[in-house]
Amino acid sequence: MTTQLAAYSTSTGEAVQFWVLGTVAVIGALCTVFMKKAVHSALCLAGTMIVLAVFYLANGAYFLGIVQIVVYTGAIMMLFLFVVMLVGVTAADSLKETLKGQRWLALLCGLGFGVLLIAGIGNASLTEWGGLGTANAGGNVEGLAALIFTKYVFAFELTGALLITAAVGAMVLTHRERTERARTQRELAEQRVREGKHLPPLPAPGVYARHNAVDIAGLLPDGTPSELTVNKTLRERGQIRDVSAEALNDLRALEQRAEERLERTGTEPAAFKRTEEASK
Repeated sequence: MTTQLAAYSTSTGEAVQFWVLGTVAVIGALCTVFMKKAVHSALCLAGTMIVLAVFYLANGAYFLGIVQIVVYTGAIMMLFLFVVMLVGVTAADSLKETLKGQRWLALLCGLGFGVLLIAGIGNASLTEWGGLGTANAGGNVEGLAALIFTKYVFAFELTGALLITAAVGAMVLTHRERTERARTQRELAEQRVREGKHLPPLPAPGVYARHNAVDIAGLLPDGTPSELTVNKTLRERGQIRDVSAEALNDLRALEQRAEERLERTGTEPAAFKRTEEASK
């Protein structure tokens, strides 16, 4: 009897942990939906996933907690974040709906998920359970594998098929059919000649970089920066660093050192000849 009461009781530390981290998880989930910038939404979702990993670890599901941090938060969410930062998704892009009625379908799916969540919590509260000792008797990984590949094997396979279908659907939705014939290299070259701009390849021969950053323009042979060597998106955002004065100073110093070195090499043969004549 005492063992059953201990199994159903919650300590003060567990209660404080649940209410504090649960509040943080709910706030992060709401910020994921209502944030205007996609980067901020991705960061809030990553924070929510970290809180869920802490919940898994606190409940004895060590394997799920580590997978939640390493796979979902460390790999998938960081990949989403880097893609969003590179593509540059703005708040205006989220207002364009490619599928009509997708918001109502998302609302229905959310309501269905809420019903399933409430039903699962109710089932766990009303039925008896053996506790973490019974669940992890043979090890956490072994117990999880036994449940996945025996009792919940159909649900596991169905989830895998759903993920594959979602990946294929994402590729189909992002694919765009070409409405016109692709122009050849000759046609593009003729168009550049008619327009009279950018006749040589980009960047033009003779352009070299003084830095390894993408927001710093390369330098032409005369030392002036070339705007063609930086990304158009960075140029429109105003995120290009102007280092033309610094680069010109470096070039002047390099030319001065080169002149001094050439003068030294030019005087060395004369001195060598004088020593030969003196020896004769």
